[in-house]
Amino acid sequence: MLLAVLSWLCSSLLVSVSGGKLPEAEVQIEVLHRPFLCHRKSKYGDILLVHHNGYFENGTMFHSSRAEGDKQAVWFTLGIREVIKGWDKGLQDMCSGEKRKLVVPPALAYGKEGRGKIPPESTLTFVIEVLEIRNGPRSHESFQEMDLNDDWRLSKDEVKVYLRKEFERHGYAPNDTLHENMMEDIFAKEDENKDGFISSREFTYKHDEL
Repeated sequence: MLLAVLSWLCSSLLVSVSGGKLPEAEVQIEVLHRPFLCHRKSKYGDILLVHHNGYFENGTMFHSSRAEGDKQAVWFTLGIREVIKGWDKGLQDMCSGEKRKLVVPPALAYGKEGRGKIPPESTLTFVIEVLEIRNGPRSHESFQEMDLNDDWRLSKDEVKVYLRKEFERHGYAPNDTLHENMMEDIFAKEDENKDGFISSREFTYKHDEL
């Protein structure tokens, strides 16, 4: 349900009066550019390569991937909370080359605690360009390729080997830290019986939050 910013800020008052449930926070999405041809759209489990700028409500930029750090675009897996919830929600169904503006409420950003230079309860605006979309380790198509010993379950090493091969296949240097973080996130969610492996059933199961 799409909510106006004012109604979101006043939601606690409405709940106290009506006794109803808190409305779910939503991301405001504006498509700034969409390519004429779109061969695939992003979905949960895909690995995205993005450039992004982040702004406070007053328009002050607090981060730019093109201007800060190593000035490189950022890889992450969509839908497993490697990024803020607002990105997971707002970057679905995007094409490679598409650019969007996301207005993310605090509940889907850094909430009551804030983070680093982000104050608590901050509504943030991001301008995000998707440069590339790849099959991620959560995609059904990848399971057999990842299962190197054909035992119908994935080890942590198999997942990391797959990630390294995918990066090298597309001409990018492997990133062991990123691979390790992605693998740990996947196992935390999918290894239901905590046996150190992801079975084919665990791998393909669709969680409500994903």
